[in-house]
Amino acid sequence: MGCCSFDCFVYFVLSIALAFMAVSTTLPPPPDSIIAKPNRPITHHHPLSLNASKSLRQSNFKAIATLLHVSPEIFLSSSSSNTTLFAIADASLFNTSSLSPLFLKQLLQYHTLPLRLLMKDLLEKPQGTCLPTLLRHQSVQISTVDKESRTAEVNHVMISHPDMFLGDSLVIHGVLGPFSPLQPHMDHIPQSSLCQSDTDKTSVEEEEAVPVKIDWTRIIQLLSSNGFVPFAIGLHSVLNRITADQHKSLTGVTILATPSLVSLSSASPLLYEVMRRHILAQRLTNKDFASMPDKALLKTLDPYQDLIITRRSVVNSSSEHLMISGVEIVAPDMFSSSNFVIHGISHTLDIPRA
Repeated sequence: MGCCSFDCFVYFVLSIALAFMAVSTTLPPPPDSIIAKPNRPITHHHPLSLNASKSLRQSNFKAIATLLHVSPEIFLSSSSSNTTLFAIADASLFNTSSLSPLFLKQLLQYHTLPLRLLMKDLLEKPQGTCLPTLLRHQSVQISTVDKESRTAEVNHVMISHPDMFLGDSLVIHGVLGPFSPLQPHMDHIPQSSLCQSDTDKTSVEEEEAVPVKIDWTRIIQLLSSNGFVPFAIGLHSVLNRITADQHKSLTGVTILATPSLVSLSSASPLLYEVMRRHILAQRLTNKDFASMPDKALLKTLDPYQDLIITRRSVVNSSSEHLMISGVEIVAPDMFSSSNFVIHGISHTLDIPRA
């Protein structure tokens, strides 16, 4: 079984590499890319390509290692000598046979920045910073920064292998999955609402997000008058603790409201944990959720309890239902303002037990 799996994977990598070679030699660069021009070639024997591929292969990023070795020009910018590559884990690329080589080429450009950013540089960026990619008019967002644990997420995908390769002009980090959801027969990277398209944006956004005053009173009123009375009561009971903990650091919140909140007294310490788990520390609409890849992590007001985005296929339909930690969003974007969004979910999110 192991041998068969290995042989299949080798076949998969070689097929993708050959497809990329065919696309590179028969098709002009797509208009939405800024890949390197022919006057800056890196041959298959270039030391940078060889050394980077070796590092990727040693960390079991074999698909990206092969592609970097065979077609390094995909990862180069025509406007910058520096590159940061977010290498996608092999497991996330294994089931991409229905996607065209041209789309996969764009996918890799979406994971490549015309900048040289070490992990320490990423950790110094404000949360919410948008970074330009080689896919024109498409940026990715540093969605989470935790300096204490020295971890970061891009488009809600964890950087699992920081500083995997450090060259004079090339830096490679490994990520757990793609920055965009991969659906069968896709032909383009959907525009993420995390970083809106801006044709004039050519540099990293350096302005730090400004904290805002969350209209908690309005949130509780909307919940109370629209069938979420138990949830509104629970939120009101712990609101003083929530606002004290956040120290005016929020730029927005997302409320995941359930009409059937577990029955807990206002004095119960568990109520505070339950409510924090149902509030995300960022304003995210249903469109934002839909633009995130599977298994993207969502930060709640509890710094130790993340939620996870998944999708459930609908029988006899091409559509999918968004799930948050196994709970379906049944009423997306019920209420919205500039600093909050309220979504209705089917039932209470579970609290993991230690």
